[in-house]
Parts: sequence; structure tokens; C-alpha cells
Amino acid sequence: MSVAERVDRAIPGGGAMRWRLPSPLRAVVSRLPRFPPSAALSVILNAGVVPGVDAGTLARLDGKVVRIELRDAGTALTLRCRSGRFHPVSSLAAADVTIGACVHDFALLALRREDPDTLFFARRLTIEGDTEAGLTVKNMLDAADLSSLVAAFDATEAFVSRLRSFWRA
Repeated sequence: MSVAERVDRAIPGGGAMRWRLPSPLRAVVSRLPRFPPSAALSVILNAGVVPGVDAGTLARLDGKVVRIELRDAGTALTLRCRSGRFHPVSSLAAADVTIGACVHDFALLALRREDPDTLFFARRLTIEGDTEAGLTVKNMLDAADLSSLVAAFDATEAFVSRLRSFWRA
């Protein structure tokens, strides 16, 4: 069963049932270096999102540091937009905008199963700092075709399910 089918089952009629990363996994992830996942996110954005974004949108983000907080993972990914591309930066860099949610809510957004405004008003998605930059990022991701990420979410969900089974045993 795909992640989209599980989300549909777990959230019938838009319910609020959500999964969280298991505590032992959070304990490990929160201690890992933040630069490699930031680099991976920049590759994903540059390959899958940037080609479909107009130059004006990227120009509004030029020089901005964007931090994505994965609350239940206890980590954050930090990127700078420069010359129309995203580049990983140190987690010590001051962020112009910080967008935060749990991993599951970011997955719901990417799969188009939840509206960012709904999550924002339910306080499950936060935008702090330069709200104009945050809204630009949100609109850029809303307009992107992220359907190719479904397989990655399926694999991640399967991995998390296996970890949960392991920790319960």
C-alpha cells in the first residue's frame, strides 16, 4: 500500500491522525550532522522544483537563508538561494525564514493531501522570520510537480514502519 493510500486511510474525511517518528529514531537523527541532509534537499529542489519555477520567484529568494525544521525528527535543514539555485549552508547560519512542521505534515503537503493554509491555521505548520520569503517558498512548492517524490515517501514510510516494529519487539 502506498503512502498516499495510507494517508487516505489514516485521515478519512480530513481527520487529524498523524504519525510521528519513533523516539529512538529521533534520538539518533537529532544527533546527526545537519549538512548532508541539507545538501540532499538542495539537490532535490534543484533537480525537481527549480526547473519549473519562474526566474522572478527565484530572484525574490536570492541571498535568503531558508531553514526547514523537522520538529519530530529534532533536526533542521538549512539552504541559501543564490543565482537561481539552492545551496546547503551551515546550521549555524542565521535564517531569514524558518518553516517548521513534523515530517508527516511535510509529507502530506508534498503529496497534496493537505493544504498548507489548513496546516498553518491549525498551528501544525509555522513560518517565522521573513514571511514574504516564507510565502514565496510555500507558493513555489505549491506550484511544483512533486509526484516523483511519492516513491521516496513510500520507501521512507516502509523504513519507519520497520523501525517501529523493531523498537516494539
